[in-house]
Amino acid sequence: MTKHFYYLITALIITSCATKNPHKITEKVYDQQLKTLEQQITSKEVQPIPAVAPLSIDSLYAQQLHIVRDSISKTGSTALLNGISTEWIGTVNFNLRKPSFVIIHHTAQDSLEQTINTFTKVKTQVSAHYVISENGKVVQMLNDYLRAWHAGNSTWGKTTDLNSTSIGIELDNNGFEPFSEAQISSLVALLTKLKKDYNIPTQNFIGHADIAPGRKTDPSALFPWKTLAEKGFGIWQDEVLEEAPFDFKIEPALRIIGYNTKNLTAAIMAFKLHYIQTDTTSVLDRKTIDTIYSIYKKQLQ
Repeated sequence: MTKHFYYLITALIITSCATKNPHKITEKVYDQQLKTLEQQITSKEVQPIPAVAPLSIDSLYAQQLHIVRDSISKTGSTALLNGISTEWIGTVNFNLRKPSFVIIHHTAQDSLEQTINTFTKVKTQVSAHYVISENGKVVQMLNDYLRAWHAGNSTWGKTTDLNSTSIGIELDNNGFEPFSEAQISSLVALLTKLKKDYNIPTQNFIGHADIAPGRKTDPSALFPWKTLAEKGFGIWQDEVLEEAPFDFKIEPALRIIGYNTKNLTAAIMAFKLHYIQTDTTSVLDRKTIDTIYSIYKKQLQ
């Protein structure tokens, strides 16, 4: 009798523990992976870029990491509108989200120091992952996996929150001067690293003006998009343009490329700022139509 009683008590304890947390082992794995990712996004070691000075990494963003930790480690129950509450069971299969776009800007300011000052003030509510100075120095201000505030109200294709899916790169340039050779060299080196690290598609290297027609004009018409496209960052029209068919529709073509065409005039001007550059008006001449057709075809490939 005593023996049977002992077995009964043991079985009840085991059942109780299993009922209490049947996923204890997998949640332990979850917690371990979470710590690994936490270390990954808080790491601020200098990363070398070919032919330029090592990255200088600003540590101010670490002050906000508790927000990220809270959001990725929360395990409590959440009540839904229909009265059902969610139950937490941690999976063991996950990682950090990776960026799929790179958005290029010019700072419209007078120096690297002025831009860094802007990005380290709470009241400005603006930031970027990288800033590249005129002399080629690269400053990283936010971990690639975190969400910077550089794109604002913008769209590209069906993506309506570019901040959540992109890396923002600011070039120290007031918008009226050519970009220096050292600056573009560092940009290409950085883009090479980012494209490899995150497998970013060639066509997803675009400008702020592309994703915010009528609101933004950076980088300016002086930016060497053709050079970047030749290096594999963005697409460019054919050297000899094929004439667009008679029934070619401009508005749907621009939409397929990625432009928001709610304001078609602004979309045309944004396209020309990127691909024509010598003429950034909204005039649809033969060259503009054939260029749109060329980029449209490449976007479909």
